[in-house]
Amino acid sequence: MSLLAWIILGLIAGFIGSKIVNNTGQGVLVDILLGVIGAVVGGFLFEQFGQPGVSGLNLYSLLVAVVGAVVVLWLYHALVRRGRIV
Repeated sequence: MSLLAWIILGLIAGFIGSKIVNNTGQGVLVDILLGVIGAVVGGFLFEQFGQPGVSGLNLYSLLVAVVGAVVVLWLYHALVRRGRIV
């Protein structure tokens, strides 16, 4: 997958993940970063359950990235509420 495809997938997945968890977007750069990290995390999680990870710029990969972004945001908020991350 090209760098531009990762950026586009990251932006869309990060925005959707932010909307699901926070009801707001985080901003373009944070959404891209969140989406790319979410794609990696989602790909890892899906592969642990025997499913393929991110395979390109398609709806399945978007679903994987959104699931990963939601997991990353959920973990981040859980740690921040406990005061472990400042």
